[in-house]
Amino acid sequence: MKNCSRRLVSAVVFLSVLCSGVASAAEDQIRVMNPRGIMPAIQQIPMAERPGALDGKTIYIVDTKFANTKPFVNALRDNLAAAYPKTTWIGVDKVGGYMQDDPNLWAEIKAKGDGAIVLLGH
Repeated sequence: MKNCSRRLVSAVVFLSVLCSGVASAAEDQIRVMNPRGIMPAIQQIPMAERPGALDGKTIYIVDTKFANTKPFVNALRDNLAAAYPKTTWIGVDKVGGYMQDDPNLWAEIKAKGDGAIVLLGH
């Protein structure tokens, strides 16, 4: 019983000290700026229309060089070439990681290709 009442008294003293600090802190005000700033509006870009058929088309398979994906990329290209023999499959490596832009590659795909499969990893 003595332990219980000592704990209760300790808790009341602790809370009173804590609350007295809150009252003085409420009088002081600090202005804080949001470090993220104002986020720009998101521009939605619709997906490209799908072609009716792949015959006679050129499709790029873009490897973003995620770790250990080269064997998968090669097997994918070989399997797609076997399944769709009338389609030209071109495997290319993207410059930099998957988050970095490669405007030269995108321009080549737009100029010479009919579509692309971009591999991001596993």
